[in-house]
Amino acid sequence: SGEGKEEDIDTLAQLGEQIKIATLCGLGQSAPNPVLTTIRYFRDEYEAHIRNKKCPAHVCTPLLTYLIDAEKCNGCTLCVRSCPTNAIIGEKKQAHFINQDLCIKCGKCFTVCNQGAIIKD
Repeated sequence: SGEGKEEDIDTLAQLGEQIKIATLCGLGQSAPNPVLTTIRYFRDEYEAHIRNKKCPAHVCTPLLTYLIDAEKCNGCTLCVRSCPTNAIIGEKKQAHFINQDLCIKCGKCFTVCNQGAIIKD
């Protein structure tokens, strides 16, 4: 959830290599391969999680922020009615706003918005 440190990536890689060397069976030797492969090919995503506290793939819920594009929001209130924490504020037929302190990042607003006004950031 974005609490890693930059040196953790290298530590993971070093541990993976040590496991490959120290393990006697083939299964153990191949166990670190998925982690080592993702570090090799997707290191920038690991770094984005750590440095920017963002998930480029938009799948790590704690690192997501839902926003409302005021240009696209028509004030239909579908999102307001779907929000279990009443985090969405706005009058009918006016652009709404998401209170980030109340948002639990459940994505219900994103799902019900038929205007494409809810953005995952």
